[in-house]
Amino acid sequence: MNAETELKFRVAPRKLSSVLRGGRRSDRSEKTLVSTYYDTSKHKLRRHGLTLRVRKVEGHCVQTVKAGGAGGVTRGEWEQDVAGEKPDLEKTRDTPLDRLASKKLSRKLRPVFQTIVHRVAQARRLRNSRIELAVDRGRIGARRRAQPIAELELELKSGRVGNLFQMARTIARKTDAELDLRSKAERGYRLATGVRDGAQHAEPIRLDHAMSALDAFRAIAHSTLRQITANADPVRKMDSEGVHQMRVGLRRLRAAISLFADVLPRTRTARIKAELKWLTGELGPAREIDVFVSESVRPITDRGIPKRGARALRKKFSAERKAAFSRAGEAVGSARYRRLLIDAVEWIETMRPRPDDDLGIPAYAAQVLGGRIDKARKQGKRLGELAPEQRHKLRIRIKKIRYAIDFFGSLYRKRDQNELAELSSRLKRIQSALGSLNDFMAHRELATDAALNAPPANRRAQAFASGFIVGQEHEAARGLMQDAAKELHRLHRLRIAPGK
Repeated sequence: MNAETELKFRVAPRKLSSVLRGGRRSDRSEKTLVSTYYDTSKHKLRRHGLTLRVRKVEGHCVQTVKAGGAGGVTRGEWEQDVAGEKPDLEKTRDTPLDRLASKKLSRKLRPVFQTIVHRVAQARRLRNSRIELAVDRGRIGARRRAQPIAELELELKSGRVGNLFQMARTIARKTDAELDLRSKAERGYRLATGVRDGAQHAEPIRLDHAMSALDAFRAIAHSTLRQITANADPVRKMDSEGVHQMRVGLRRLRAAISLFADVLPRTRTARIKAELKWLTGELGPAREIDVFVSESVRPITDRGIPKRGARALRKKFSAERKAAFSRAGEAVGSARYRRLLIDAVEWIETMRPRPDDDLGIPAYAAQVLGGRIDKARKQGKRLGELAPEQRHKLRIRIKKIRYAIDFFGSLYRKRDQNELAELSSRLKRIQSALGSLNDFMAHRELATDAALNAPPANRRAQAFASGFIVGQEHEAARGLMQDAAKELHRLHRLRIAPGK
């Protein structure tokens, strides 16, 4: 087995050639790689975190098995020469595919997609580390669908992983390269299944019972970061769902940092938290005003409000919505965002366990969930006395417990999943009620500002429409408080524990 440690970047095609400037020509090589990826019709290998490909290069064929691991930059890779362009499962012994290999599987394997890439590679040295830069141009094809490939790979051949990230920062600064956490295989599977490149939701997280708490955090953090980066293009295209899903990814990562605070290095983590908070803040206005426009402004037209007032509000907030989405897109297109991605991956990959990190993930998960639920119940008993800011903090606490259930769910037995789902549903109802109350407070500020600062020609009509929104949401708030209080009263610790 080889351990492949690499970073992949998207680079504008016009800037790809500049990446390899400098260095000795003798250290450069060029190849055309034709790689066919195999799986069953139901993608059994993919579901087990494996990829199987046969690559034809310079007249001979190489079969490669890759194990996805926990989504980090280092993956297991097993290569064998094979006689032809079809897989040979006899040569998958001592690989993770061996436990699945059978005559039945061999009969079911078929080509799923193919990549044809012209690769120009160059060996570089940084201090005592040897790093290969590879510029790939080509395409991915699946059935009648195809996508171009224009990317840069940095692979650590020997030396320190810190040097890999140092070189990555230098190249990103010169070429505006953006870290891409998707492999060619992932792109190929998406193409084969017809999944569009729109807003991306969170992927399932699977934790191993043998993991330490820190290793479990790494798996979770990589998954949340993938959700963040997968929504960068939708955010740039002003897709409201893309903005929402990137914010969800940011909240999930920030929640994971909070849940695992006892095992994370404090100094470096504080810097990453600050940058994640910055990006969340840049996306926040777009999401807030989008919800206000869709849930409060647009519906009032059908509720007897004078058309002039409704039209004035729509015009005002449509312009503000566009400005807020432009701000979000600029943030995701900035050098600061690109640096954040590299810094976050390096932080995840290189953090070391603290001396007191001696809990395995099953015990850690049970401890975290129990303690968090107890605190939420205690605060929830005083819900009617809480100020809006305190209710907001309670909502965040509830949300973190929901995320913890998503993170830790795979550690629980199959027979215990119903109880987990029941708790998650209760938390969702509490979060929804408290979230709507929080939205009402934000909407009240927006509507009041619109009424007070309306232009003279529309002041009375716009003030009337704004007042209608405030009054309507004030009435709805009573029921939401009752719903939240009822569900908080029923909240209790899990009666089950993680187990195989």
